[in-house]
Amino acid sequence: MSASGPRSAPTTPIRVGLLAKSSLLPLVEDGLQALAKAHRLRLATDVATAIGDSLDIDEAFKPGHEQDNRWDYLLGHTPSGALVAMEPHSARTGEITTVIKKATAARAELRAHLNEGVRVATWLYVASGKNHFADTEKAVLRLSQSGITFVSGDVQARHLPQTTRGASKEPARAARRAGKGSGRSLGVPR
Repeated sequence: MSASGPRSAPTTPIRVGLLAKSSLLPLVEDGLQALAKAHRLRLATDVATAIGDSLDIDEAFKPGHEQDNRWDYLLGHTPSGALVAMEPHSARTGEITTVIKKATAARAELRAHLNEGVRVATWLYVASGKNHFADTEKAVLRLSQSGITFVSGDVQARHLPQTTRGASKEPARAARRAGKGSGRSLGVPR
């Protein structure tokens, strides 16, 4: 309890998804504040306004991994309650392996910080400039096999987890009350 009364429960996707004891929790920013300005501009306006919170996981995971390649951001998509990982990076054939390694390392690092049943729903590799893949189809297939979606322009709503408009959250609440599972659907696209 704080001096001003009980702390309210977190309500934004990343804050809800992280363990209460996670060292990442204090690093979570509202909206897109964790993203560099140039990277914020890679999100379409409707997407940008749908992000409830963000985390610069590149900086968060840097201590002890200074020489490693690290994934850049975790975004909380408010309409779906899902977690979205975003990596603005040059789109060159030689960079595909680097991006896949970054995602693999980020998945391993995040595992220790996320509540049970929470996962990143979408991994986005956003071209930071022109697409220079020698064979775009082959590159996209290789990324897809690693659970990563390549975005050659700005991130659009179609790249994010879909929401079920008008769906009630009551079944999940009832299941939690009845002890029939965690009811956590964070990070699971609908």
